[in-house]
Amino acid sequence: MPFDSEILEITLLSLQVSALATVISLLVGLPLGTWLALGNFRGRSLWLSIINTGMALPPVVVGLVVAMTLWRSGPLGELRLIYTPWAIVLAQTIIAAPVVTGLTAAALEALDPRLQQQLLGIGASRVQMVWHLWREARLPLLAALMAGFGSVISEVGASMMVGGNIKGQTRVLTTAIVLETSKGEFDSALALSALLLVLTYLINLALTWIQQRAKK
Repeated sequence: MPFDSEILEITLLSLQVSALATVISLLVGLPLGTWLALGNFRGRSLWLSIINTGMALPPVVVGLVVAMTLWRSGPLGELRLIYTPWAIVLAQTIIAAPVVTGLTAAALEALDPRLQQQLLGIGASRVQMVWHLWREARLPLLAALMAGFGSVISEVGASMMVGGNIKGQTRVLTTAIVLETSKGEFDSALALSALLLVLTYLINLALTWIQQRAKK
């Protein structure tokens, strides 16, 4: 498979759906992880165990559940999202959200518990306190972001099941690699794999640079 407009389209779609899923996961996981870390309520341990279990969700199971939900006869079939990029975003968000949530909760729980009381004692509001705690835990929170992105950019099972690997519509790098391998085009599969690795490395390099600057 020569590098042409199709490869560029596949690459851009891969980055778009994975980036969007990661952002949504961050918007969900950051406040949810904060609530679990700072809250003191009945059932907290149960919710933490569910989130921790969710961090190891098999992508193919997520793909199956999302596909059944979005299928024409499913609960959300009327939305006609099956075999669209939005279906991939949904599946990848379900995969990444527990990762971001669990690592956020762990990062905040690792902070000195007296810090909350000190902030509230000097008159900080609840929102100001949470913002300061996020700043204190910014390094592990950036690691949570990298882990969330890493869990979806290299994912293939769910993307294949809910996206269908349709040329020009839902084909992403991972599903294209599977397709080329199934055709016996190992050179093309290796080239696409190398491209995926380079993209993942560059994005994580940028996030690591931001993380290291945050230490100063």
